[in-house]
Amino acid sequence: MTQQPVKRPIRRGRIFPNYTIPPEELAKRQAELDARYQHCRPVFERVRDELITDHYNWFMIIEPNSGDYFIDPDEDIADQKARQKYPSGWLVTFRINETGACGKI
Repeated sequence: MTQQPVKRPIRRGRIFPNYTIPPEELAKRQAELDARYQHCRPVFERVRDELITDHYNWFMIIEPNSGDYFIDPDEDIADQKARQKYPSGWLVTFRINETGACGKI
């Protein structure tokens, strides 16, 4: 006689349900991210036209509080330049093109 294998129920759901982030915290984080973007977008708009001819598709890292920006064709190097001056600051990344978007949509 052969034994039937024990069928275990399939568990669906979160792997760590104790580590869920409340919706209020997610909304707060999104608001902070949007505020940082709103500080940096005018800086990007101001310098985009003069940089787009010589530095098309380069990366621009902007520090929102000071308005300082760092550009390089490699995103990692631009980030390193920014981190040298602002090691713990929040930074926003743009691409020097018509939209400022990084990556593919």
